[in-house]
Amino acid sequence: MIGPAPVRSSGRRLSPAELHAAMAAPADADGFASRWQPVGDLRLHIRQRVSPSPEPIACVLLHGLAVSHRYLMPTARRLRKRRVYVPDLPGFGRSGRPAAVLDVAGHARVVAAWLDDAGLGPIAVLGNSFGAQVAVQVAASRPDLVAALVLVGPTTDPAAASMSGQLGRLLRDLPHEDPQQARILAADLRDAGLRRVVATLRHAVRDPIAPKLAALRVPTLLARGSRDRIAPQPWLDHLAALVPGARMLVLAGAAHNAVTTAGAELAEAVDEFLANALVPPVTP
Repeated sequence: MIGPAPVRSSGRRLSPAELHAAMAAPADADGFASRWQPVGDLRLHIRQRVSPSPEPIACVLLHGLAVSHRYLMPTARRLRKRRVYVPDLPGFGRSGRPAAVLDVAGHARVVAAWLDDAGLGPIAVLGNSFGAQVAVQVAASRPDLVAALVLVGPTTDPAAASMSGQLGRLLRDLPHEDPQQARILAADLRDAGLRRVVATLRHAVRDPIAPKLAALRVPTLLARGSRDRIAPQPWLDHLAALVPGARMLVLAGAAHNAVTTAGAELAEAVDEFLANALVPPVTP
């Protein structure tokens, strides 16, 4: 494990270009386009950049609770070395709404089915918050699909594994977030609806990520903002101790939504991590 020495930053504010990229879908912008993929009875929205890349392994970004692809775009647009896919999980963003609210395993099954249909595996998966739980579940249930994991602000810390515990941490985190995110979050909450958000949170706090992560043998980068009150450092230290060779990254000044406010630094670190972690074996 390396770290957690903070990455220095000149600020944690969204640029106009980042905000535009976040809100652009379904229009093409920044090299990204919107595509819809049928997965069973669902219509999955994927924001993707599939320009030719020398790297064979693509990167898939999975969003957190109540949000969508939008807040991941400041990181996604800076991942220059790979094909990048940013799906909206079922019921969120521009994806279709399943009749029942899916739990972590349900979301993971949809993601795995999409990857199979698209012929994308194995891939690197970056999950933020609840998306980290889904990423770990995909890797646990379908190890053939996941070549590397990047878990940013992973939930749920057992020290606050309850609805009230998570909401309390959210309230402590909000003062450290960029207020410009309000426009993004308002659109995401409108799309998802409060009932789905609450029901998904209920599933999230019941999902034990640690034992699943401990059973995996996949290159893993654990990251958080230094001001993240939802995924504190002791929790990430605990997860890192479970994963042989895990890497640690702390983004100075960022809070829980480091994928939004520290996209440039995070993407640079992810590109470097994947370049080292996914070196193909030398053929004799």
